[in-house]
Amino acid sequence: MKRTAVILVVLLALVTAGAAYAITNGEPDAGRHPYVALLIFGEDTLEGFIPGWRCSGALIDENVVLTAGHCTDGADSARIWFDEGPVAWGTWDPDTNPTCTGETGYPCTGDRAGTPVTNPDYDSAENPYGGGNGLPAFAYRDVGVVLLDAPYVLSEMAELPDPGLVDTLSNKTDVDLVGYGVQYQAQVPGKFLPQPPPYYRWAGLRQRLYAMSELVSGNFVHSAEFMRLSLNPGGGTGGTCFGDSGGPDLLSGTDTVLAVNSYVTNINCSGVGYSSRVD
Repeated sequence: MKRTAVILVVLLALVTAGAAYAITNGEPDAGRHPYVALLIFGEDTLEGFIPGWRCSGALIDENVVLTAGHCTDGADSARIWFDEGPVAWGTWDPDTNPTCTGETGYPCTGDRAGTPVTNPDYDSAENPYGGGNGLPAFAYRDVGVVLLDAPYVLSEMAELPDPGLVDTLSNKTDVDLVGYGVQYQAQVPGKFLPQPPPYYRWAGLRQRLYAMSELVSGNFVHSAEFMRLSLNPGGGTGGTCFGDSGGPDLLSGTDTVLAVNSYVTNINCSGVGYSSRVD
C-alpha cells in the first residue's frame, strides 16, 4: 500500500495479506445490489497479472464501474467480480507465484477485466486542503472508474445522483452501505497478536454484504467534498472498513449513489466515516 505513513485508515485491504476480508455489522446482500462489484487492482506484466489490493465498486453503465480514486491510483489493470460470494480463492498462491499465469478464480480471473482511470483532480495541487497525508487532504476528489474491456449487462445498475442532492438531505437520513471488505475483529490474545495491531485481527469472507447507516449532516471543513456517516454497530448502524473503499453509499431503498467510501478516522472502523461525494 502506497500511503503507509498516513495516520488515518484508508478503506483498502492488500490482497497479499492472505486474509479473507466486509461491511461491519452487516448481513448478506441477498441479491439486493447485483451491480456492486469486488475489484482487484494490480499490474499487467509479460508474465501475467500481479494482484495488489482490493476495493469495492458499483456498475453505473455496462462499461463503467465507479470506485474510489485511491483504489485506481497507481494501478494499470483491474479484475472485477459481480458474484455475491463468498468468492472462491482459486489456485493462486502469492508466496510461490506472485503473478497470475493461467490460474483461475479470485484474485486472478474475474467476470471482467478493465482499465483503471483516476479523477485528474485526485490529490492534486489545486487541493484546497493543502495536499499531503493529513486529514482530509490526501483524499481530495477521491473518485475513480474502471473502464471494462467488455460490456457487463445487468437489468439493474447503480445511478448517479442529481447535482447537490446530498446538501438537501436531513440529518440521520438512512444510507445503504454495500461492499466486500472486512467484517469483524477476531478475538486473539494480545501476546499472540501480530504487529502492528490490530490490522491482522480483521477477518471475514470475500462476500457482498449490506448494512444501513445514517448521514451525519452539517457543515464541516470539507463538507463540500465529503459525506459524513455514522459507523456505530453498538447503536445499530453498520459501517465500512478495509476493502470497502470505493463501494457505493446509496440513498436508502434506491440505486442512487450519493458518494463512494473513502476513509475512516481510526483503525477500529467505528465512529464516523467519510465518503467522497459524487453529486
